Amino acid sequence: MAGSHQTAKGKVTGSAGRFGCRYGRFTRKRVADVEKISRSSHRCPQCDTVAVHRQGTGIWECRKCSYKFAGGAYQPVTPALRIALRTIDRTLEQDKNAS
Repeated sequence: MAGSHQTAKGKVTGSAGRFGCRYGRFTRKRVADVEKISRSSHRCPQCDTVAVHRQGTGIWECRKCSYKFAGGAYQPVTPALRIALRTIDRTLEQDKNAS
């Protein structure tokens, strides 16, 4: 067993480091993941540049073209919206092929 050492289970650092040892490891990890996504830059649906930032809960704005739109609370395009858009596109495509 010489040479092997036990590593930490996953010390959460970053934005959740402000909580210290409080609230549990998984809760702090979830907070860190959500804040990492919400604070990063996202692609603008109008001008297609990576310049969209969160203004508030569900409000997103592109810094290049000033396009402001509503989205998810922590990410501009939620997984549920992706599914809905895919279903709409599929339905439109079926209607187009049927005509």
